Amino acid sequence: MNILFFGPNGSGKGTQGAIIKDEYNISHIESGAIFRENISKGTELGAKAKEYIDRGDLVPDEITIPMILDRLKKDDCKNGWLLDGFPRNKNQAIKLDESLKEASLALDIVVEIILDREIAKNRIMGRRLCVNDNNHPNNIYIDAIKPDGDKCRVCGGDLKTRDDDQDEAAINKRHDIYYDTNEGTIASSYYFKDLSSKEGSIKYITLDGGPGVKEVTAELVSKL
Repeated sequence: MNILFFGPNGSGKGTQGAIIKDEYNISHIESGAIFRENISKGTELGAKAKEYIDRGDLVPDEITIPMILDRLKKDDCKNGWLLDGFPRNKNQAIKLDESLKEASLALDIVVEIILDREIAKNRIMGRRLCVNDNNHPNNIYIDAIKPDGDKCRVCGGDLKTRDDDQDEAAINKRHDIYYDTNEGTIASSYYFKDLSSKEGSIKYITLDGGPGVKEVTAELVSKL
């Protein structure tokens, strides 16, 4: 089972991806990790990517997509994979689709988590980190995991915030990219949605990201 995963920052995409990885014993592949791995190992593609990154430029698709394909061909992906973080625009979606077909790598399912932009922003800004364990879920905007005052709901420890979680301008910039229905990430998701209706080989799943983690997981598993 090979899955492409879409959802805005704050939608719980990473959480759901980790759950699906364990539930179905498939590899959870994050595009950012692919860059870091290639650069740290000094691969030819990694060296080329680093030149662009060091200049502050975007890495061209001609370098990014071969790195992704190489990762998806590794042994730990033979049972299936879940790709998260790419494509980020419609043109990348087209190129990825073409490249997967050329490499005979089937894309089985595309998952889109739907979440209102303002709710997504509030969830990011509402995150609180427990000083004892960052895995203790606390969010002032989610009733199910709302902290106990200014203390962790799990252990009673002190809470802190991440600076980037409180940077509203940066959050808006990331969401501008995601929610752009013409050229942004959601446009790349819609490309595969159209493809699923035309070709029928791809199953396109939409999820309501509004409920809690368990409810979203239950809906996702029921649709896979």
